[in-house]
Amino acid sequence: MTQADTRGLGLLITGGGGLREIAESAKLAEEAGFSSAWATEFYDRSATLSLAAMAAATTRITVGSAIAYAFGRTPLVWAAEARDLDELCDQRLVLGLGTGTRRMQQDWHGLDGEHPAPRMEELVPLIRRVLRLHEGPIAHDGRFYRLHCKPTASVLPPPRVDLPIYLAGVNPRMIEAAGRVGDGLVGHPLFTAEYVRDVVRPALGKGAELAGRDSAVPIAGYLTCSVDEDRDAARLAARATVAFNSTVKTYRVIHRHHGWEEHAERIRDLWMAGDFESAVHAVPDEMLDTIALAGTPDEVRARYAERWAGVYETTLLWPPAFAGAGMDAVRRVVDAFRPVLAADASC
Repeated sequence: MTQADTRGLGLLITGGGGLREIAESAKLAEEAGFSSAWATEFYDRSATLSLAAMAAATTRITVGSAIAYAFGRTPLVWAAEARDLDELCDQRLVLGLGTGTRRMQQDWHGLDGEHPAPRMEELVPLIRRVLRLHEGPIAHDGRFYRLHCKPTASVLPPPRVDLPIYLAGVNPRMIEAAGRVGDGLVGHPLFTAEYVRDVVRPALGKGAELAGRDSAVPIAGYLTCSVDEDRDAARLAARATVAFNSTVKTYRVIHRHHGWEEHAERIRDLWMAGDFESAVHAVPDEMLDTIALAGTPDEVRARYAERWAGVYETTLLWPPAFAGAGMDAVRRVVDAFRPVLAADASC
């Protein structure tokens, strides 16, 4: 690999073992030469606390959220937490926000799940406005948000009023929203190089054009990366990740692009019936190798250089999180890419 192939590599950290594991993983990523480390959010994990743990464990690399639930906090709370996190990490923060699925919006956050893209297009500029609260009061009455804030005490400027905010998107309309109001897009784990080329980049460009923006919008894209000297074990772990993500109908647009709809429907039916093993094995090799990196260290490095280098501005290598893989899976990914990262750093 060349330096251009690896300088945008980031590590996506799920942290099933807790905040100490997340901090340790971020430190490993920094020591190995990764450019960034990214936190996730779920019903048992806070992205903002994970970012704080990562910030405290590192000194140089970018720390980002991929993603935090955009609608789970108010615009005012988002701005307050973002400015604190950016201060904590010495302005190394990328705030990545996503909506989650419609069911998540309804069942987890008590929303109706309607019109998520326009809601994001209102939310992000409003967060940016609150980051400038030191410039004066806010009176906002929008379609989705009402925010009236007249500070009763002096407000200091944040470390950065222009800290980068990325939006996650899968379907073209949400990707377009990232092009309109985001500083970047967080790409989904099921994205393929072809889907990025044929759907994602055009939708980002359309959104940017509609907003009158003349610069390209970068992508920080997930890439499932399963590494093991036991090739079959690596591929099984990656297959489980692809199967899990393929159960969500919201993401069916990617399967449709590749003609995998029948595979996706069978995977979903088996998974929902509780036959997880069969669902995992229902992921065909072509689908696995188009979506993920899976194999021995040499295979994974070669496949990255052949297929994925240059697809994203920042590639977020995501070690498999199923079956308690934990730190072992993280270390294998870090160790697989450590030699080329070190070689590029010395060039």
